[in-house]
Amino acid sequence: MSESLHKPLRKGEQTRASILEAALASASREGLEGLTIGSLAERMGMSKSGVFAHFGSREELQIAVLKLYHHQFEQEVFFPSMREPRGLPRLQSLFRRWVERVSREIASGCIYISGAVEYDDRPGPIRDQLVGMVRTWQQSLQRAARQATGEGHLLPDADAEQLVFEMYGLVLALHHDARFLKSPGSAARAHAGFVRLIAGVACSGLSP
Repeated sequence: MSESLHKPLRKGEQTRASILEAALASASREGLEGLTIGSLAERMGMSKSGVFAHFGSREELQIAVLKLYHHQFEQEVFFPSMREPRGLPRLQSLFRRWVERVSREIASGCIYISGAVEYDDRPGPIRDQLVGMVRTWQQSLQRAARQATGEGHLLPDADAEQLVFEMYGLVLALHHDARFLKSPGSAARAHAGFVRLIAGVACSGLSP
């Protein structure tokens, strides 16, 4: 009896996961606002009511897509970097993996970046969710920068917030030039910019 009770749940979870993956792929290409229950149901070969059984509203679906994207970002960028030694090696890993992920997303688009354009002046739960995720990421970068100062890798007066601001600027420039202008070598330029940025705040004798 317990097995028969659990099988529908597992199947339901698998279906929900498949819907979310398809929704994430669609949102990456067309934006979160372009995501609709109807278009997703058609893509999945399901009825609208079938999709609604897993997501009660379009907004709930959009927020679930954001959470999935954030989870994948953490798994690919944040957690592997946390295995690096505290200080500059960890900060370097966070930036390198971030650039690698954004570079792979050029064909579809980074939801953190495209979402900021979609929701910069659109208040509501989706914007709140997106802002919270981006701030969490920025705070993680700032914490890594402060740890690098604590480890003696960066100068005592290195401004972690300013450093992360400029790191973010490099990634935004990468996304703009690679996706909009189709400029070759944008990732290499982002890495070069990071090396120059760190060189300006690194303690003597440390190479970025």
